[in-house]
Amino acid sequence: MLVDSHCHLNYKGLREDVDGAVARARNAGVATMLTINTRLSEFDEILTIARRHADIFCSVGVHPHEAENHDQVTVGDLTERAADPLVVAIGETGLDYYYDNSPRPLQQASFRTHIAAARETRLPVIVHTRDADDDCARILEDEMAKGAFSGVIHCFTASADFARTALDLGLYISISGIVTFNRADMLRDVVRDLPLDRLLVETDAPFLAPVPKRGKTNEPAYVRYVAAKVAEVKGIEVDELARVTTENFFRLFTKATRPESPGEGAS
Repeated sequence: MLVDSHCHLNYKGLREDVDGAVARARNAGVATMLTINTRLSEFDEILTIARRHADIFCSVGVHPHEAENHDQVTVGDLTERAADPLVVAIGETGLDYYYDNSPRPLQQASFRTHIAAARETRLPVIVHTRDADDDCARILEDEMAKGAFSGVIHCFTASADFARTALDLGLYISISGIVTFNRADMLRDVVRDLPLDRLLVETDAPFLAPVPKRGKTNEPAYVRYVAAKVAEVKGIEVDELARVTTENFFRLFTKATRPESPGEGAS
């Protein structure tokens, strides 16, 4: 059994055929999926997807790209929506200094608001960080000092130093299809040294299709290629990687329920 710990089933490329994407994932052995909220205006849509399909869960949050358009979002706005049984995480949130689609102070403020909501709900926070390692690490350390929270660095592409910081704070690290890319040697070097009990795998679908599906719309079924590459890098069997990352997922996302039968799930 595999888990796609981060996908966007309401995004263009998947939303047109959610049922088909879910069915293909089931056939590929993906029993559980977490579809991620990036704009509060879309929360009802992704919650509806989760309600329609067994073993699909969702999050609530505002992507750093959207921080400027959601600068009035409060902890209460997030915790209220997080009360639904299918909402198992807060985010995605964090910092993106590569595109800077929102002013950095607003991204930072939004990030702290999400962490406060994660602390209050005791749900893990899903962290997006790009070209912002220093500020992301500083905020994570500052906020952890205020009170413990759990979380995951999703679609990890940062440095080994940042990975150590995240691990020291008790966070998990999720690996996407980028690990399969030809020029991802530095990422593979970091992955090689990551502890197995803190690893997750994801697609970030419909983005970042892994080799051998480059150029296609990514979908949850393709997480098997991510798992295969991570297993290769770690020097273990893919079945073992699948088992460990699935256990890690349910250890982190404690509100998520396990499938009744691995690999199955009726729509």
